[in-house]
Amino acid sequence: MAKKPVRRLDRIEVFYDSKRWRLLRNYRSKAVKIMQALAKFQLSPIVHGSIARGDVTEKSDIDIFIPEVGSSFTVENALERSRIRVVRRIIVQATPSYAAKAYLEIDEQTSVSFPLMKMRTVEREFYRFGGEATLHMLRAGVRVKGVDKRLMLIEPTSRGHVESSIIGRETETARLLGISVETVLDRVHALLRRDQVGRTGVFVEKELVDDETFELALKRLADENPAVRRRLRLFEK
Repeated sequence: MAKKPVRRLDRIEVFYDSKRWRLLRNYRSKAVKIMQALAKFQLSPIVHGSIARGDVTEKSDIDIFIPEVGSSFTVENALERSRIRVVRRIIVQATPSYAAKAYLEIDEQTSVSFPLMKMRTVEREFYRFGGEATLHMLRAGVRVKGVDKRLMLIEPTSRGHVESSIIGRETETARLLGISVETVLDRVHALLRRDQVGRTGVFVEKELVDDETFELALKRLADENPAVRRRLRLFEK
């Protein structure tokens, strides 16, 4: 069941037990292994969401994102060289206005993704909105502020975290996270709408065949779909 947005004014302090701290260490250890493999090939991955913030549960995903990639071959080769097996390769475009992204699924909870088109500022800041951490930060045990799917701001503490709703506090939240108010308003609108109408499907979701590259698959999609083609050309100049 999807987490629902929370509207409340109070700040709640959450204390982690030993099981939750151990879960966080295990998730971060797995993320570090994958990110190290990518870093060996001069890639600069981040992990975002609860792994970066620290408020993990047994259902948390390990979402690793590479903001800029020259070639999908480099990413796939980096994982293969470290014997990290990819079980599924997918192109996803959430809406016609969003950049298409490549997803390499490692298991049900773990994926590596990267953009196949230039992203708008609001798209790049999506990761900072949820909280993002670099490989160096994971190694140093750093946890960051970010907003979860309930629209709760998670602020790490030595004993767990403090959480509070960002609804009605969008400007303050943007300042705290170092991102634009536009990005915060975009995420609030999207998550409140999902709560009202339910989860909606993505605009494009295409699984690649074995011998197909992401670049070739994207070209074929653009040839077939005018909306994909327009978004691809939008930032080519």
